[in-house]
Amino acid sequence: MFHGSRPGSIEVISGVMFSGKSEELIRRVRRAIIARRKVDVFKSHLDARYAGLYHVTSHDGLELDAIPVDTAAEIVRQVHADSEMVAIDEAQFLDDDIVTVCTGLANRGVRVVLAGTDTDFRGEPFGPMGSLMAVAEQVTKLRAICVVCGDEACRNQRLLDGKPARYDSPTIMVGGRESYEARCRHCHRVPSADEDQRALL
Repeated sequence: MFHGSRPGSIEVISGVMFSGKSEELIRRVRRAIIARRKVDVFKSHLDARYAGLYHVTSHDGLELDAIPVDTAAEIVRQVHADSEMVAIDEAQFLDDDIVTVCTGLANRGVRVVLAGTDTDFRGEPFGPMGSLMAVAEQVTKLRAICVVCGDEACRNQRLLDGKPARYDSPTIMVGGRESYEARCRHCHRVPSADEDQRALL
């Protein structure tokens, strides 16, 4: 499945929620389609927000057809033999095998583009994103605007009943503006972790 002399590659679009990751993924896919490339688009089955399970959708309403998957192995089974580009949204929800799968596709001449949130609500590395960024030829890290102070946001603030979620809350909780805000490091709050850190200072 090596596509002539065209080298494969891995591109990662990372950053916080509301920073435009899915929008950038959609933009790259659309450009590839205009260039008459064969493209397969996948997304985690966990994300059924906005237009539903069979679309990649940005917070601003841009939309792209996609195949929902549970695991990296499903991508291997469903990618077309003549695919020249594989795009994957919400990559943070996939298992660690996604790194091996993407590396294998790139080695066979496929351009692999992934989008995902690189840190969870605690501000810690999320799923396989750190490893994907390490093996990628290109990493684009996007930031949003902090809703509290207006600076550039680099954290996902999870809210439960309008208050910051505690550190021991589940890592995965799919939601939109009702559950999350973009915040800078200074305005980001994780109550129990903040208390523990102050005790060390």
